[in-house]
Amino acid sequence: MLGYIFARHAGLDDPLRLRRTESTRRVLSLELNKGKEVERIHGSGVSTLDIEPVEGRYMLSGGSDGIIVLYDLENCTGKPFYTCKAVCSVGRSHPDVHKFSVETVQWYPHDTGMFTSSSFDKTLKIWDTNTLQPADEFNFEGTVYSHHMSPVATKHCLIAVGTKSPKVQLCDLKSGSCSHILQGTKSET
Repeated sequence: MLGYIFARHAGLDDPLRLRRTESTRRVLSLELNKGKEVERIHGSGVSTLDIEPVEGRYMLSGGSDGIIVLYDLENCTGKPFYTCKAVCSVGRSHPDVHKFSVETVQWYPHDTGMFTSSSFDKTLKIWDTNTLQPADEFNFEGTVYSHHMSPVATKHCLIAVGTKSPKVQLCDLKSGSCSHILQGTKSET
């Protein structure tokens, strides 16, 4: 590693080579945490995960069964090996559960009191974390593949939604409408 740094400092090597080498080294050194497990709630595969950015304590999971689960990642046992327990879930018996696979879950970037989910049932739902009830719901004509909110936006509350349509739709949480459509490619986004 020091050889790469000295070569870069002397101008003998491309900075991109050092970046690639270090990135590769870091990826190859990754391991699973053997001391932490997650309680299994989903009956089938998990399709999406998101850890809240404020404290890093809570994790959302969305499954191909349409279920959303909220986990507490904090180790309150004091033991080195523990299982992260589910705090609550939007299960099959919940009246507002997604009918098909949940493709994306995302915490609201500035507050853990809200999160979003999108599904193959052609919906994007905005959830109140405290009541586990939808605060808003956006319906689309095509299958929803993904959505995303900017983690740094402070002047707007837009969510970009990629559907079967080649256009990306922007949903505005303040007005409750799909405010913009961005022209995309000629195929699905």
